[in-house]
Amino acid sequence: MTHKGIHDKVFETINVIALSLILIVVLYPLVFVLSASISNPYLVIRGEVLLFPKEITFQAYTRVFRDSAVLTGFLNTLVYASTGTMINLAMTTMGAYPLSRPNLPGRKIVMLAILMTMFFSGGLIPTYMVVKSLGIINTYWAMVLPGAVSVFNLIVMRTFFENIPGELHEAAMIDGSSQIRTLLRIVLPLSVPILAVMTLFYGVAHWNSFFNGLIYLSDREKYPLQLIIREILIQSQMQEMMELADESAAQQQLMGESIKYALIVVTSLPVLLLYPLLQRYFVQGIMIGAIKG
Repeated sequence: MTHKGIHDKVFETINVIALSLILIVVLYPLVFVLSASISNPYLVIRGEVLLFPKEITFQAYTRVFRDSAVLTGFLNTLVYASTGTMINLAMTTMGAYPLSRPNLPGRKIVMLAILMTMFFSGGLIPTYMVVKSLGIINTYWAMVLPGAVSVFNLIVMRTFFENIPGELHEAAMIDGSSQIRTLLRIVLPLSVPILAVMTLFYGVAHWNSFFNGLIYLSDREKYPLQLIIREILIQSQMQEMMELADESAAQQQLMGESIKYALIVVTSLPVLLLYPLLQRYFVQGIMIGAIKG
């Protein structure tokens, strides 16, 4: 039986206190925004809603989901996130697997060239010119093709593949398996943790992305949800959600505050729901992929 010394107990106590404070700091804004979105906006403005909702009402959510721009942005973002993540996973896997094989000719030179892009990027204008020359400006592809491979994620996935025992590859070669067949039938089934981690990384990045839409899209029907939310929160363009004829200016202002909180919840909820589903793979995937990276 292991007996903990006084130093271990002090260390654990400090850890528990520090982590509890961090949890409160991180969790409180989320709980407050959720409570404010379903509380009476008058009480929120008066500062009477601190943690739990008061005089619960879902009027803000009703107006948010009745707005056509929000629904269109939501559907667009779903398309961008799902399509873009699949492209990211395919491209990253096809790049990481060959680089994980020790017998690949010129592997170090290719890896060095890839690493150079982490330190020296082309910049905004050259990237825009490349996208324009591809003819995908103001198309859905402009949201999913630029940045199809993240160098950081490529390195993590390559390192994960390197940790798969070489004996499996040798046995597959003896049985006459091709490299593609080995990848699909042996490597990928053993790589569920790192695939889950990459899905989370790329999916969250696509869901939160708005800058590509800002510079590549001019058609508002193709805007992602984040760009619609930006217009509403920063530029206060929420006329379609307000019932201007039936409400006074004071009521509109109160409802406007509630709508902002509801929009934040609607934007964040899919990611918050996705994380617990992939969390059990997160530690295993990222740790094994990061070791020796």
